[in-house]
Amino acid sequence: MSAARQPTGRAASGAGQGSFLELFEQVSDAVESGAGLPSVTRAASRALNASAIVLDASSRVLASACASPEDERAVMAGEGSSERVDLRVADTPVGQLRFRPRGEAPEPALLRMVATLIGLELDRATAPERASEAAVRDFLEDLVSRKVTDRENIVARAEELGCGLTEGVVVIIARARPHAPEEGDWRARVLTLAERGARVIERATLAGLVPIGALRPSGDDRDLLLLVPVPDEETAARAGASVLDELRAGLEGFAITVALSRRTADPADLHRATSEAILAANVAEARGIESLRFEETGAYRLLLPAMNEDPRELQRFHDETVAPLAAYDEQYETELVKTLETFLDADGNVAGTAERLYTHRHTVRYRLDRVRELSGLDVGSTDGRERLSLGLKAMRVLGIAPPGGPAHEPGAEGGLVPRAGKDR
Repeated sequence: MSAARQPTGRAASGAGQGSFLELFEQVSDAVESGAGLPSVTRAASRALNASAIVLDASSRVLASACASPEDERAVMAGEGSSERVDLRVADTPVGQLRFRPRGEAPEPALLRMVATLIGLELDRATAPERASEAAVRDFLEDLVSRKVTDRENIVARAEELGCGLTEGVVVIIARARPHAPEEGDWRARVLTLAERGARVIERATLAGLVPIGALRPSGDDRDLLLLVPVPDEETAARAGASVLDELRAGLEGFAITVALSRRTADPADLHRATSEAILAANVAEARGIESLRFEETGAYRLLLPAMNEDPRELQRFHDETVAPLAAYDEQYETELVKTLETFLDADGNVAGTAERLYTHRHTVRYRLDRVRELSGLDVGSTDGRERLSLGLKAMRVLGIAPPGGPAHEPGAEGGLVPRAGKDR
């Protein structure tokens, strides 16, 4: 057990009334009595002579010992002399202690020992919940990896976890990406919020962070998957909207994506439903859409079998078509991919493309010539346009991020950022 203190620059000295051992014994007695985390937190508050709050790894408040609601708000916000201590058990983060001394700062040794006891009590108190979460996660992983495919087995395991699947179910993928580095286990916070939103509609929802391998964009290989029992499509849509609302309200500075599969009445089809939700999530992220249902993905739906059966073939098709354009954009900060997408959306009209990109028609033609040179495909031919269009769709279905560069930064929409020597 270790506690990493983030000091505020104050000199440390004595805190509560009594000797070092007497103060530590107050907290130790509370732990040994089995009175629970709130009692331990109050004892820690007295020993440290400080307002104290204990949070779990998802930043959810579990216990508070403050003088008033305003005092609690100030401690949570880190105002004044407030400090934070990360709580760990065997190098595993279990939560955080936030406190604000009412007088002098507590002795570092006392703070460390008190934090150790709080961390152990927090770990003990949340162990049953973690065991339940692990059982749900194992079940969802087995569904995604197709380790369990038998209908009766799927239904039985879900019922053991308190989730009935016989009236229908929808799979929801929820993603949140911080715009800036976040403290603590923010993924656990996202899981808590998304699960809360789904359970507003259906209490029996199962949720977990599940690795989905080749179907996931590069980076973290886990996705937040929710299994929501629903009797009809309307209830499924309400569940997706509730998840989105909860994430919007509880997360600031995050890009949010919520994607839904079609409702399936047959539990044996849950693997297909999961793939539908993942495809919708990948397309939504690539298009900058917060919420998308599988039915709304249009022609992308046709690529679902390829994504399920052999994503590598889809990857090869992407590599043979638009990957050279993306690589060129990354190297030279050009906009070949964006120009190609806009050109296809404009039904092959150069003037319309130039207008949408706020650039000259000659520039559009120059870029399309570069597309032909790099890909070997001519947008002037039906076959070339079809192959390039499918390449772009493959990029989105696979969750491959489009090339960035200055033109894609906030405030630089429409290609209005001056770029000396570009596209010349």
